[in-house]
This record gives sequence, C-alpha cells and structure tokens, in this order.
Amino acid sequence: MTVSETQGTWLTQESYDRLKQELDELVANRPVIAAKINDAREEGDLKENGGYHAAREEQAQLEARIRQLQELLRVAKVGEAAAQSGVAAPGMVVTVRFDNDDETETFLLGSLEEVAHGDLEVYSPNSPLGKAIIGAHEGEDRHYELPNGGLMTVAVVKAEPFRC
Repeated sequence: MTVSETQGTWLTQESYDRLKQELDELVANRPVIAAKINDAREEGDLKENGGYHAAREEQAQLEARIRQLQELLRVAKVGEAAAQSGVAAPGMVVTVRFDNDDETETFLLGSLEEVAHGDLEVYSPNSPLGKAIIGAHEGEDRHYELPNGGLMTVAVVKAEPFRC
C-alpha cells in the first residue's frame, strides 16, 4: 500500500522537519553514489565486479527511500497532537480493550514515522481500527469489520496526547 492510498499521514511538525532533513541529505548524497558507480565501472568487467554491484544496490536503496520520503511528505497532514485527553484522534496514544479480552493494548494513532526509534505500536488513522475509534471518547465502544467479514468490538479505555 502506498502512502497516497491512505489519504495522507498525520505527522507532527517536528517529525515532518526531521523527515525533510533526511530527504535533503539523501538527495545531496546522490552524486557520491554516482561517483562510486563510475569508479567501480572503470575497474573493468561488470559481471564479476562486486564493487559495482554493491554501489548499484546502494543506489537502488537510496532512490527507494527518496521516493518513499517524497510521497510521505507530499501527502502529510502536519499538525500538533491533540492537546485534550479523552478522545481518540490522530496524534493520540490510545489504550483499547478488545471484546472478550481482559488485556489492554496501547498504541499511537498516527504514523510509524512518528516513533521511528521507539517501541510504541502504531496504527494508522486510516486502518479499520483507526477509522472505527476516531472521535470515540474514553469508555465508548466502537465496532469495525475484520478481514474475514466478522465484526470486532473495541472499547476506548484511555486517549492522551503523544509526546515525542
């Protein structure tokens, strides 16, 4: 699934700026990778040239990340995490309890890019669960359709603003 299929990704201004800086650095690194490829190409037979193939692989990874970041930033919905606790919304850390389960699950309702180095689970606001709970108040039950066609009931236990 591409980012554009999700109708945008919620990001804080801080995360947007961090990703924009990463994109700028990757774009600036393009000539370095091109020079590596040219240097390796000049070494001779490309079939058995490990340096050439490694540089081409590095270039492919760089270009893929550049495309990913460009698309993400193009469709990003930049905003601050909601300041008010108690209502599930993008940018909130939400604790839910699924029907017939005593355990709770806590996650960020937002973008994986928000917690790039964290261990907090992330659900997209455009996922079936995300769509179901947006706007739900603490203590409210919501329902959403499972991939097998069944319905799942989930209760919003807690919703509080995400802190980077």
